[in-house]
Amino acid sequence: MLSLAIVGRPNVGKSTLFNRLTGKQMAIVDDTPGVTRDWRECEGRILDKKLRLIDTAGLEEKFDDSMEARMRRQTELALGGADVVLFVIDGRAGITPMDEHFAKWLRKQKKPVLLLVNKCEQDSLVDQARADAYGLGLGDPIPFSAAHGIGMDELYTQLMPHFPTEEEKPIDEDDGQKFWSDEELDQLEGDEEFDFATMEGAAPAEEADQKDDGVLSEKPIRIALVGRPNAGKSTLMNALLQEDRVITGPEAGLTRDSIAVDWLWGNQKFRLVDTAGLRRKSKITAKLEKMAIDDTLRAIRLSQIVFLLIDAQAPLEKQDLQIADLVIREGRILVIGINKWDMVQDRHEKLEEIKYILADSLAQIPDIPFVTMSALREQNLDRLMEAGIEAYKIWNKRVSTWKINKWLESKVSQYPPPLVGGRPNRLRYMSQINTRPPTFAMWVSKPDDLPATYKRYLINGLREDYGLSGVPIRLLLRKSKNPFAK
Repeated sequence: MLSLAIVGRPNVGKSTLFNRLTGKQMAIVDDTPGVTRDWRECEGRILDKKLRLIDTAGLEEKFDDSMEARMRRQTELALGGADVVLFVIDGRAGITPMDEHFAKWLRKQKKPVLLLVNKCEQDSLVDQARADAYGLGLGDPIPFSAAHGIGMDELYTQLMPHFPTEEEKPIDEDDGQKFWSDEELDQLEGDEEFDFATMEGAAPAEEADQKDDGVLSEKPIRIALVGRPNAGKSTLMNALLQEDRVITGPEAGLTRDSIAVDWLWGNQKFRLVDTAGLRRKSKITAKLEKMAIDDTLRAIRLSQIVFLLIDAQAPLEKQDLQIADLVIREGRILVIGINKWDMVQDRHEKLEEIKYILADSLAQIPDIPFVTMSALREQNLDRLMEAGIEAYKIWNKRVSTWKINKWLESKVSQYPPPLVGGRPNRLRYMSQINTRPPTFAMWVSKPDDLPATYKRYLINGLREDYGLSGVPIRLLLRKSKNPFAK
């Protein structure tokens, strides 16, 4: 948890800020300077991030044994336990010699310092106060009003680089995935006893485990909301949560950081993650936007289901398809939400256009689920969730080893792989080795000579015969052992 010390000369609004961030009247607030004498700490929050807040006494230029000097020493002690220092000045009063003195002192400390210009309720004060504050040499000043909560977003943005990295593991590391070494895989070939569908913690073969109460997973299922700027991701999040959890508006790019919220839909726990809009790389110039994009890509990697929101009036443009391809390559569940459907005039024509683009541009996964919807009017949101749940069940499917080898024998007899140097390229053994996404290993006498078209033939057969439509499938080719080698 980030530790934030609030410092500044007396009566600049430190305790008011402390109370706002803690959400409680923890500190006495009065116009009389020097009300706070001892520093105090408490857990607080800024938007979705927790903080350890330290409220300090007003800094005064006293170095004797007076009360003010002892208060100053207490503040210095408090700074020792802080990760970041928030230096607060009074925007109405302007820069004072005491501000300049302590700014010089803070510049010598080995701590990141953020400069907050408080009491900037009036727009007419902001420009002048900010211009004066630059003279303290502490970077970009943050116009703020602790009394009214103005400037919270900018403070949050400047704090973000200092938060400790959350120890989140990708789903591949904590959701039952098995990681195979080459040696372990080679030992599986021809092992008639091996069956991934019966491994410890596995769902029943060809099914996803679902309890009587409808719960698919004890842990929250992670859903990332992604798309181009202004596609309606934040509006969708608010609509699903039934509260104004994230800022929305007509301006593109309001969301900068991935905002995660735990949520219950039916009896199933979910974690919804609203992400920054993804634009073409050529259009990304600001450092802050680059950071936001990295955060979005990380959210996709950590997700299980990805809702790709697109604007129904300009559906599946190049950037949408690139995002979809990224989700597929990461092996995540892709559900496309055709948002703002209520604004479409000729819906039949638009629907046919969308189906054609999906079949043509994302042919590697036939039947990707998509739902026409309106986040603003809260239309078809249940259908969107149901599509995600259905795909989640498919994503978790397991097929027994003996079934898959009988199936392989049948597919090869129907359509044998091409000869290599006049000799058969034998497909000797196949087994499912993972789920999320369904992953199969196949041992081939000459894997390098098996055409990509034949690999697609097998993958499409798996989709059709085992109900694996709409999710990524991975097929790994392994070099088969020579049964005649000594």
